[in-house]
Amino acid sequence: MNQKDLLRPVADAAALSAPLQDFNTADAVEYLNTLALPRAADTLAALPLPRAVKMLEQPELTRSGDLVAALPVAKAAALLGLMADDRATDIVHELDDDERARLIPLLSADSRRAIQQLLSYPAHTAGALMTTEFVSVPADWTVGRTLQHIREVERTRETVYAIYVLDPVTQALQQVVTMRRLITGLPDEPILEVAQVNPPVTVDAMLDQEEVAQLIRRHDLLAIPVVDARQQVLGIVTVDDILDALIEESTEDAHKFGGMEALEKPYMQIGFFEMLRKRAGWLSVLFLGEMLTASAMQHYEDELARAVVLTLFIPLIMSSGGNSGSQATSLLIRSLALRELRLRDWWKVALREVPTGITLGAILGVLAIIRIVSWQLLGLHDYGEHWQLLALTIGAALVGIVTFGSLSGSMLPFILKRLGFDPASASAPFVATLVDVTGLVIYFSIAAMILRGTLL
Repeated sequence: MNQKDLLRPVADAAALSAPLQDFNTADAVEYLNTLALPRAADTLAALPLPRAVKMLEQPELTRSGDLVAALPVAKAAALLGLMADDRATDIVHELDDDERARLIPLLSADSRRAIQQLLSYPAHTAGALMTTEFVSVPADWTVGRTLQHIREVERTRETVYAIYVLDPVTQALQQVVTMRRLITGLPDEPILEVAQVNPPVTVDAMLDQEEVAQLIRRHDLLAIPVVDARQQVLGIVTVDDILDALIEESTEDAHKFGGMEALEKPYMQIGFFEMLRKRAGWLSVLFLGEMLTASAMQHYEDELARAVVLTLFIPLIMSSGGNSGSQATSLLIRSLALRELRLRDWWKVALREVPTGITLGAILGVLAIIRIVSWQLLGLHDYGEHWQLLALTIGAALVGIVTFGSLSGSMLPFILKRLGFDPASASAPFVATLVDVTGLVIYFSIAAMILRGTLL
């Protein structure tokens, strides 16, 4: 919190909170997002603690970290202490070191311990996503005692749809009981009698969030326990948390695929210079890559001077190769993200993309030949006395370039993943730039073979 925030007058609490009285939580969050930061922070501070906590816990609330940093320290600590540990950790992640140092010591010992534990896990892992607020009971309890325990603790737990049954001695996870099975059991019945039949599905704290999502989807779970080497439950990852994380990751991938750095904030909240920084880097890299296209054209300057007609089809050739490469890249990035393909499957993809590229290139080549023949015979354009050879050149070049574009576009995500980079970095503009340069080489090489002795 800066000095300006400390000195600004706090408006009347009733006047600030009045606009939110008739709003549900989602609408109140949307309203808060439209306010300037100082006004939004004052409004949040004016709300009763339970309402403010509920709003801060919504992932749709933008600038959560900035809002908490702009609040009085005692108010901010009170809100973080009442929030779910995983959401409070997300907000603490957004604070700078000084703000963390002021806030964390003011939290209760339990909240402080939980947040520091969650902060220790790498981003995008099960440990970073999990909440430590779950319901667990010893395996020697009855159904009735478990239900009574849930009534006592449910307000402090993220979810009560699944109850985790632990060994009374080792605290290792033995079974999971769904709320549905629990409420249909007899009060004196042992808890293990109503537990699920299959062994519980668990994950390691370091497992990637995409693999966690795959397990949740495959087993149709509302939450999945995170366990250590001794099978003791560290926390649980709920389906809503994994969905929020995957939406954020898919947004980041979409930005990367567009050829820019990912935006951490909504578009209208990104400052002018930050927007330039996010876009200028990749744009400069792509520009330098396109300069190789100019170098390639300079290399074939003599051929272009002798057969100017070849220049008419350069945009057609380059765009077709780039489009085929972008198509293949889009398909492969999605398949790798969904775990439909593994790194070891690269050769299967290559064997599939080569005939696909040849066929697609042949289709485009036939269309190009029909276009040249039609324009020549109808008198719409004169391609010269060797127009038949020119049509053959364009058709053959399209087969080669589209095949190369499909193959390179499909292999690039595998190469990046093998090198440890995000496959989404194989953006459509990047693939198009790569295929542009090589496409010109293919085009003029084919032209040199077919048109030698005539136009060249």
